[in-house]
Amino acid sequence: MTALIYKICHAAEWAEAERGGIYAGSAKDREDGFLHFSTAEQVPGTLERYYSGASDLVLVAVDPTPLDSALKYEPASNGAFYPHLYANLPLTCVKWAKPIRRGEQIML
Repeated sequence: MTALIYKICHAAEWAEAERGGIYAGSAKDREDGFLHFSTAEQVPGTLERYYSGASDLVLVAVDPTPLDSALKYEPASNGAFYPHLYANLPLTCVKWAKPIRRGEQIML
């Protein structure tokens, strides 16, 4: 079984994706030309580094298998390899999505 990858996004962005059946990414994703994802081990650091002040977040678990060659693991400035999707995310790849509650440990 392939390990899931995770997207952290604002609740309003995710609600829009659910209405449309596809997630086109955040403003930062669109600026960078790909959707930023994290592995399970990277989620806590990504939350702390990029979303420390946010309280309206959703954690989305994605099966990477159907994403095929559009998904690439590339090095970030910290040297770690992060999953980057060079396409929109079809919601058919989503296994689950749940709100992230401040102070609550994330169980993946």
